[in-house]
Amino acid sequence: MSPRPETPAPAEGLGIHRLVVGYAGSPVCAPVSVDVAPGEAVCLVGANGAGKSTVLKAVAGLLTPLDGTVRWRGQALDERTSAYRRDVATVLDEDAWFPELSVAEHLELVARGHGVRDVVDVVDAELERQALTEQADQLPTALSSGQRRRLLLAAALVRPRALLLLDEPEQRLDPTGREALAERLAAERDAGTALLLATHDTVLLRRVADRAVVVVDAGGAEDCPVVDPGEAARIVTAPVAQG
Repeated sequence: MSPRPETPAPAEGLGIHRLVVGYAGSPVCAPVSVDVAPGEAVCLVGANGAGKSTVLKAVAGLLTPLDGTVRWRGQALDERTSAYRRDVATVLDEDAWFPELSVAEHLELVARGHGVRDVVDVVDAELERQALTEQADQLPTALSSGQRRRLLLAAALVRPRALLLLDEPEQRLDPTGREALAERLAAERDAGTALLLATHDTVLLRRVADRAVVVVDAGGAEDCPVVDPGEAARIVTAPVAQG
């Protein structure tokens, strides 16, 4: 079968066309094709180990794709460029902080590095949103797992961003924290940010997502299907078949 022609990526957004990801030449999932325009949120759903995190790493430029293209604002996405560093904020790595800096110092460094004005006011406001004000002077290693997760989210949200790439941002958050996260990400979307996130959380799917990509096994489909948020929520809550 002839490959489908590549459709033009959105001029101002993220365009992923038949992206194949894997290791040592072996794909971990079927090809992924989806566009994410400014003001849209697309979720990646699927079983644990399906390849959601691997797709995000490839989109973020941390893993070379086996095939396919990733474009941002019409250009090949390259994490080495100033445009990438200006536009793209990610939460992918549990240990993406400076262990010798306090929570507030870490966020101030990130904000200053991205040209934020009124750094102290911006950081203080983000600490309050993330319920981390009382931990501002602590080191990341002194935080609980949920607090560390909120620190990583704060680092992505304390700086300018046009594209957010998030790997299961709901991890280690309690129900109140998940509700707050859904509200915050919906506000990001409504403000014009493009969001691509992997999630198992039905609240995020129903309140934030415009569409979802179901990441499936490389031998299970020609392409990973794109579904509406309601169908994605049904998929993530369906019982796992026992072999």
